[in-house]
Amino acid sequence: MAAFGYIELKDLELAVRIGSYSDDDVVPDAHILDLSLTIDPQLVMIDRDDMSLVFDYDPLIRQIDVLARAHHYETQERLMTRIAKTCAGYAQIQAIDISIRKSPVLAETGSLGVRLILDASDLVKFRQ
Repeated sequence: MAAFGYIELKDLELAVRIGSYSDDDVVPDAHILDLSLTIDPQLVMIDRDDMSLVFDYDPLIRQIDVLARAHHYETQERLMTRIAKTCAGYAQIQAIDISIRKSPVLAETGSLGVRLILDASDLVKFRQ
């Protein structure tokens, strides 16, 4: 059986402005990021408690925050693409499962999101 390692970031509220809305539209209160990164399991199963042996995700989270705050986006998809390209910049990341959802979408209820799943061959294209 193959082993897999994952870094999972859930329910991160992004400081971002996405979309253009008229007076009658429901304006979302929040845009939430979920991100699952596949990494080498050797970066998870370590022999000693040492940061140099693991994937340091803090710089990636800071980069995502900078992307979100950078400017106004018309679409969730554009922000998601920029985040995926940033993730591809880390050689330790083998695959990405990313979703961004906004809420509410109708009255004061519901969420609507976009999801993107990239495997190793997709990441190779981003890295070229």
